[in-house]
This record gives sequence, structure tokens and C-alpha cells, in this order.
Amino acid sequence: MSACTSCGACCACFRVDFSVEELQEHGGSVPGGLAVEVNARIARMRGTDHQPPRCAALSGKLGDKIGCGIYEWRPSPCREFAEGSEACNKARRRHGMAQLTDL
Repeated sequence: MSACTSCGACCACFRVDFSVEELQEHGGSVPGGLAVEVNARIARMRGTDHQPPRCAALSGKLGDKIGCGIYEWRPSPCREFAEGSEACNKARRRHGMAQLTDL
């Protein structure tokens, strides 16, 4: 089982910017209601620029049972984020979770 289904630290740690072309209204798959257009080229997941950040698509309790409401339609930065990476472990540390090793 992936640690991602019980973690969610990355979704409550980083701003998520991506091309507007990934939005449904521009032919992509990311639901427009969960993102804001920053400018003509960049969109951002709602909630990820708040303080503290928390993606609007995230549901559940960090470090316990967590889920992404748009997992199948998530933007490229989320698809490219690697479990156990340096960024993953940075997010986990920010939320008081142990680093992932042995992946």
C-alpha cells in the first residue's frame, strides 16, 4: 500500500501551478472549479496558495486516511510528484511525519 493514501503532506505544503491547458475548459482534465487562472498561461489549484496551504481537492486527515477528490484528473505537478523524494520528505517533516526510506 502506498504511503500516499495515508499521508497527504505534499497536498498541504506546496503551491501547485500548472498550464491552463490542463483545465477542462481548455481541453484538459483538471476541473476548473478547483483551480484559478493566475494569468493567460498558468493555473493554480485552489487552496495551495493559502497559509497554511491545503489543496481544495484533498479530503481526510493528514497522516491518517487521506484522498484526492480528483486523483484521476489531477494536474501534472501532482502526477510527477514522487513518493519518498526529497520534496516528499520535506513535506512530511513540515507536518511532523517520519521520512520515507527504503522505497
